[in-house]
Amino acid sequence: MPNILLTRIDNRLIHGQVATMWTSHVGANLILVANDNVAGDKMRQSLMDMAAPNGVQTRYFTLQKTIDVIHKASEKQKIFIVCESPQDVLTLVEGGVPIKEVNIGNMHMADGKRQVATTVAVDDADVAAFKKMEEKGVKLVIRRVPQEAVENKEKLYS
Repeated sequence: MPNILLTRIDNRLIHGQVATMWTSHVGANLILVANDNVAGDKMRQSLMDMAAPNGVQTRYFTLQKTIDVIHKASEKQKIFIVCESPQDVLTLVEGGVPIKEVNIGNMHMADGKRQVATTVAVDDADVAAFKKMEEKGVKLVIRRVPQEAVENKEKLYS
């Protein structure tokens, strides 16, 4: 069983907040970005590598590669998975990645989205993905940074 410490939705993927606060908070030694676009974009990977803390490895896998290899992870790997959207996390869950809880961090406002929490804007597709995750037993937690209180997840459905 892979040692997944945290799975986070953050449309910025790896950035200062994720790299410093969350990685140290959970004690991860590997940040796994599961994203089809970034998996093939060496420039974005290089930029994100600069934000990763010293001593923390990074991997950039497609969603399918994550599903295919996550169960081969060493027990020594303390994994922090970062995804761009709820749909990406749902794909991982439906593909057998053992995600028990999802930290909903940053989902920026865009056309067709509505702001439901401090840093979370959703559309109907996001809400549907969250509902499916909950049906599959995944706990949803809205929390921007570890030092802040958890926001009410029911906001996602308002």
